[in-house]
Amino acid sequence: MANSRLISVEEISKHSTAEDCWIVVDGKVWDLTEFAPEHPGGPQIILKHAGRDATTSYSGIHAPSVLPNNLDESKLIGELDTSTITDEWVKPPPEATPQFQLHEKPPLHTILNSRDFEEVASRTLDAKTWAFYSSAATDCVTRDANKSLFERLWFRPRLFRNVRDVSAKTRMLGREIGLPLFVSPAAMAKMVNPEGEKGIAKGCVGAGVPQCISTNASYPIEEIVPCAPKSHPFFFQLYVNKDRSKSETLLEHVRSLGVDAIFVTIDAPVPGKREADERVRADESLATPMSGAKATNDKKGGGLGRVMASYIDPAFTWDDLPWLKRCWKGKIVVKGVQSAADARRCAEEGVDGIVLSNHGGRNLDTSPPTLMMLLECHRLCPEIFSKLEVYVDGGIRRGTDILKCLCLGATAVGLGRPFLYALNYGQEGVEHYIDILRDELETSMRLIGITDLSQVRPGLVNTAAVDHLVDSTEDHPWIQWRPTARL
Repeated sequence: MANSRLISVEEISKHSTAEDCWIVVDGKVWDLTEFAPEHPGGPQIILKHAGRDATTSYSGIHAPSVLPNNLDESKLIGELDTSTITDEWVKPPPEATPQFQLHEKPPLHTILNSRDFEEVASRTLDAKTWAFYSSAATDCVTRDANKSLFERLWFRPRLFRNVRDVSAKTRMLGREIGLPLFVSPAAMAKMVNPEGEKGIAKGCVGAGVPQCISTNASYPIEEIVPCAPKSHPFFFQLYVNKDRSKSETLLEHVRSLGVDAIFVTIDAPVPGKREADERVRADESLATPMSGAKATNDKKGGGLGRVMASYIDPAFTWDDLPWLKRCWKGKIVVKGVQSAADARRCAEEGVDGIVLSNHGGRNLDTSPPTLMMLLECHRLCPEIFSKLEVYVDGGIRRGTDILKCLCLGATAVGLGRPFLYALNYGQEGVEHYIDILRDELETSMRLIGITDLSQVRPGLVNTAAVDHLVDSTEDHPWIQWRPTARL
């Protein structure tokens, strides 16, 4: 595309109707008059930016190559003459969606907690992005219980101690980390911010917070890992492909980049029914580079979670762990454990860690809240805590939530949605969010009377309000009078 004609803002503004629609993306001026009616996301979003700069809108969900790959050279009119830009022209169109009204976000320094980030995201992300990330399975019971159960545990502070100096550093999978938390894998972070997973990586560097990169990431892993020094810890989340050779090739590539631990997800052999995500039409130009999955709309709706999981192997079982160990010589963490029986089996199989997780309540609604899983492991298989590292992922929003998990035996915790909402402000948002969590955690440590994470212990938390919810046996009591029943 060699068209280098400079076009003024005045001329571009004249082409602002459905019959004559020009837009600017990354300094290039395109004629989308014929393309707009065929746009998978509908023509409205294009027409709202007719005669204007649509770079922010476009970059939020599209790779740079989408327009060049879908339009012939004749549709490239020329380049924006930046010397003609006026204050009036750069203002968002009057009816632009909140996603494009970035000036309406409150200043980052006014964001004080996870809920603030989430509230801003609910107003400023486009409808599809918000539906995809905030949604959960069917009635969202598990998603909400993940959070609410933390409120039923009470601290038992031990005070009158010197808490002047406090450290929240710890170790995870043999690596020193700055805080006992990691960024949980999440798909297509570029939907939130053009920097996507790269912005998260850059935001985690200063605090030494590990990032677990999803198979469904917006960027290939070789573009994410270089965003941090070689010493920074990265993990890779694996969905096992139906074509095992593709997973083998991917794992070999991941290992070549210096990543030494994978999180293999077991709680999503099939995707859950996420109705809020299904209701909003998907942009069919969306795709993930490492999995090759592409968004589609069908008679069920536009569920990104459903269509992006189409390549995952539902036949992956315990019998396949030897295969995984053969093609991956690093550490293995099993993500999505939801029972003491499976936690014990993981320890027996010799994996390095488990993540107690229900996929954020996004797959099986009324699956157990993460905190209940942690308590069940203490009751039914306490020996695992000395055999592998236990992580908790789901519902964690406060430093107090993190500390409760640590007191109950967790090595670290994962946070997914909150980091995506923080990414709404880019790298600085991620850095700010980590600072918030650090401050909340260190303050909570001081107020219960400890100064180092080596001092956490169950006696610092009162779990009586939820203990009765935890099973005391792995079999249902009815089995004793229904001898034919088998689990």
